Amino acid sequence: MVTKKTWEEFRKSGFLWWINMLLHTFGWAIVFEMSENNSNEIVEVYPARVKYRGFSEKNNTEGYIQVSEYMKANSDELSKEAAE
Repeated sequence: MVTKKTWEEFRKSGFLWWINMLLHTFGWAIVFEMSENNSNEIVEVYPARVKYRGFSEKNNTEGYIQVSEYMKANSDELSKEAAE
């Protein structure tokens, strides 16, 4: 089964932070370019080489909260899918 999702849902779930946290180890990141007119519209998404190695404590706390909330809201479905 494949269910197409939006980049916005991926970002709001905390998964962009999570994946970028891992990718930073190797000097890589997934970059989201947003529109300049403050509409929060995603213009482009691409992988990039970066010098970043991690996030601030504030960003990490927010990321862990987002991922935890996603897991809490989806745990039953994830467990069923894993058992199939």
